Amino acid sequence: MQSRALEVLVGFFVCLGVAAIFGLTFRVASLNRVGGEHGSYEITAKFDTIGSLAPGSSVKIAGVKIGRVKHIGIDSTTFQAVATLEIAGNYANIPDDSVAKILTAGLLGEQYVGIDPGGEEQPLKNGDEIKFTQSAFVLENMIGQFLTSMAQKDNNQGSKNQGSQQQPAAPTAAPSK
Repeated sequence: MQSRALEVLVGFFVCLGVAAIFGLTFRVASLNRVGGEHGSYEITAKFDTIGSLAPGSSVKIAGVKIGRVKHIGIDSTTFQAVATLEIAGNYANIPDDSVAKILTAGLLGEQYVGIDPGGEEQPLKNGDEIKFTQSAFVLENMIGQFLTSMAQKDNNQGSKNQGSQQQPAAPTAAPSK
């Protein structure tokens, strides 16, 4: 009888763990609706590179989540990534000259869109485009640029050493006894 009660208790905790993981998955995936009672509006921003930004990523101002990335596509004429941002309606006063940046939460964390408000009085409206953007920091590109610059530096030093060939020192005679 004690074995049966133990099995039921273990089964209960397993179900509780599965439910907790399920709830955490939905919370992390940001499947909640943006806007609530105030509704929402959409704006777009074009970036040269978006890194690992994905639909569902957060949109933040001063670290406060104000929306999410709804869709990511490619502009067929400029070949830039176009991110459609869904912003909560109670943040309808974001200045027209704001800057959208793709930032990373932590060293290797998820990427999100951070908006730095500008100084214009005219706010962004539904369907507007953020004109000033800063693309994602791609670590692989920085490493490639560093390695290229180091190789060029080594080549430059090698050519300098070949151009200033030094005469070998004359052998010295061993002292005689």
